[in-house]
Amino acid sequence: MALRLPKQDYQDIERIIEFDFVRATEAAALNSLRWLGRGDKEAADAAASDAIRGMFDLMNICGEVVIGEGIKDEAPGIFKGEQLGTWYPGSPEFHIAIDPIDGTTNISKGAPNSISCIAAASPEEGVKVALRDIPSFYMSKLAYGPRVIEYMKKRGDSLHLDMPIAEMLAIVARAVDKRVQDVAVMMLDRPRHKEIVEQIRASGASLRMIGDGDIAAAIAPSLPEPDVDLYMGIGGSPEAVLAAAAIKCLGGDMQSRMWPRDEKERKSLIAEGWEKDLDRVYVTDDLANGQNIIFCATGISDSALLPGVRARGGVTAITHSILMRAKSKTVRFIRARHDLQMKTIRLRSDNREHIL
Repeated sequence: MALRLPKQDYQDIERIIEFDFVRATEAAALNSLRWLGRGDKEAADAAASDAIRGMFDLMNICGEVVIGEGIKDEAPGIFKGEQLGTWYPGSPEFHIAIDPIDGTTNISKGAPNSISCIAAASPEEGVKVALRDIPSFYMSKLAYGPRVIEYMKKRGDSLHLDMPIAEMLAIVARAVDKRVQDVAVMMLDRPRHKEIVEQIRASGASLRMIGDGDIAAAIAPSLPEPDVDLYMGIGGSPEAVLAAAAIKCLGGDMQSRMWPRDEKERKSLIAEGWEKDLDRVYVTDDLANGQNIIFCATGISDSALLPGVRARGGVTAITHSILMRAKSKTVRFIRARHDLQMKTIRLRSDNREHIL
């Protein structure tokens, strides 16, 4: 009879394991870089997923993907329910939300705003669901940073998803000590945002439209030295949870609500028992609950969150990553130099190390 190892009772396990998560997003960024601008987003996503799985194969954790990607566009990806890590008996548990590439269309076009990102949570007393899986494909979102929160606490003002855009921008302008016309708002460039765009332009605020990749965009207003003051609009629900994990670590907030694409999806959600939650406004703590949460991301192409990979003559590559924890509110910006003559990445597809 085989001996079963006792569960390892690590205190503050996120501190011990966090850099391995960064290595996973770095590997994803480096392995997908060759697909930048080549018009094949599925191949890029597959390359990133292969590298992430390969890195997790070296990590002594019991990781379960609770929020994956690939469902909306049937792309290759890492899916809900998948197990990551060695799963050796006694290894620490993690619930994982993951997007190997947020901004696959961008990477296929060689455009800015693509990142690889992971959020993870270890078990915590009193926390039933750390990373909440939202059943709708899309959510309406409003994200803002710590300065806005502090201002609202002092003045008693409040933002909410349904308030007039002009009123919302006036509050944000006062909070960040800017004129309304200097407030920078970021959103996805989509036909569904036509009315919001018109209202923002009528107010005179600065509007920055992005083609894809709203995780980085939603996080941007909460960065220590933000170039973006507000993120709003309708984007993916898995992306909302990943962004919420980062925003929680940074001390910002995000309001979001399910946004059924059509009557068919609305009826489906109601049939599945979600009718009471369709009008619920989720805040950051609803989507990313507890303190045992870490978030990391590596830039593939330049975004409001991180610079992209800088490849230099096939000899070296520079990656830029962010790593943060909810418990300590520590935010690390990591610039790494990779010697491409020596650097190897382990891929799940053949369980081998590969020189880039």
